[in-house]
Amino acid sequence: MKKVRAAGYQFFIEQFELKVLPNWHKSLVSSAGTFKTVVVEDGLETTTFPPVRWPGDTLGDHLEFALKYDGINLGILSALFSVVSAYEIAIWIESKPTGKYARRIWFLYEFLTGQTLPVKDVTQGNYIVLLEPDEYYTADTGIRAKRQRVVNNLLGGREFCPIVRRTDVLSSMEEFNIQQRCGEILGSYPPELIRRALSYLYSKETKSSFELEHLKPSASRTERFIASLEMATRRDFCNKEDLIGLQNRIVDERFRDSDYRNNQNYIGEMISFRDQRIHFVCPKPEDVESLMAGLLASHLSMMENSAELPAVIQAAIVAFGFVFLHPFGNGNGRIHRFLIHNILFLKNAVSEGLMFPVSAAMLKKPDLYEYALEAFSRPLLSLLKFDLDDLGQMTVKGETGNFYRYIDMTVQAETLFEFVKMTVDHELVIELDFLVDYDRARKAIQEVIDMPDQRLDLFIRLCLQNNGRLSAGKRKTHFAFLKNDELEAIEKIVQKELFSKRSLIE
Repeated sequence: MKKVRAAGYQFFIEQFELKVLPNWHKSLVSSAGTFKTVVVEDGLETTTFPPVRWPGDTLGDHLEFALKYDGINLGILSALFSVVSAYEIAIWIESKPTGKYARRIWFLYEFLTGQTLPVKDVTQGNYIVLLEPDEYYTADTGIRAKRQRVVNNLLGGREFCPIVRRTDVLSSMEEFNIQQRCGEILGSYPPELIRRALSYLYSKETKSSFELEHLKPSASRTERFIASLEMATRRDFCNKEDLIGLQNRIVDERFRDSDYRNNQNYIGEMISFRDQRIHFVCPKPEDVESLMAGLLASHLSMMENSAELPAVIQAAIVAFGFVFLHPFGNGNGRIHRFLIHNILFLKNAVSEGLMFPVSAAMLKKPDLYEYALEAFSRPLLSLLKFDLDDLGQMTVKGETGNFYRYIDMTVQAETLFEFVKMTVDHELVIELDFLVDYDRARKAIQEVIDMPDQRLDLFIRLCLQNNGRLSAGKRKTHFAFLKNDELEAIEKIVQKELFSKRSLIE
């Protein structure tokens, strides 16, 4: 009977009982056979290698194997470096000082721990990149580390550093030019119609963003959020002052924050009189300041040094990074979706002045949106230890900051790409087509009866709210002047031109 042994990161996880988020790839080595097998389950890939690929029994053997086959996982490496001997790592590095894997591990040890290994500087040879650009999304211009002769092309720093792998899904994204596609769509509609559509698109995005949180905002809160969305096209909001100002504008004034939160928050739901089901535990309040500083520094670095980084990748990192850090007591979800628009505009991915309702796409595919959130939150929950008191106050035990500091955001980037593509090719087109149909319906109704515009719009709205027909009560109170044949004719116009698209104006 074949037996398997863990290799690479899985070897370290089992050997040192590391409490870490799972890596996208797990390596096993079989005791017999000549072929490798690959199994993908729940988005995680497990490769079982033949016995000839066993790396060896030392720490260095498995570190090199991990980088070759499992990729770079900063969270696992950070946890490992906190429990293994720096001397043992240094001895392995000195045994192969010019090896690319040894130099990468050397750099990552000092980058993640802030400690200097007792190893002499590399003084000759070519520089190597830390992340291979054909495997990861990287900074365009990295920072040269002379000590290891490594180009640091990570997308963040020690306080917050995301990883996004180049998958087939994301590679296909690079062929989808958002701005060009939007231009092609808009070019086929009259400019006046597009101007009219913009007003509704802002309203639709606002409504959808609140509905994702099962909220029905007041008219004043809706207007404040619309005004904020309009500002997303004008400047970079990824700084502490502007984020606090944004939070203050979009939440109830009683829940405005003057700084990042100083309490432990979480997302849960009541399942009984006494019990809650916890869905997500946010970072401890003492970690929020450094995590947010790292996220904002990562954004600034990407803006300055990563012009070629696709806009969707940066938007996913910043927006999902923000919602995972949950820096405020209220409004985090809406700001998270606001930041998607902000980054897409900053990266010139969207035509100036255009708002396309990405939240509406999320609302239509809530399971996909939940998948993007739970890809991080679900495995995280199994690693945390916390208590809830009778008042619902949570206390998180132990050091947890690194769980949020080094996130593989590939799933979130893939999901956001799908939502953006759906928004451009579907939501935007549907809204513009609806306005075309609406104008045609209005014109046809006016040929039957020349009623005032306000009355005409009310008639259409009431019909769409009642399966394409005007109720007897509404006819009596608002349209008693209509003759039976007129009513029948204009109801048929609404049913033919607009009823199938009624959800767009609800």
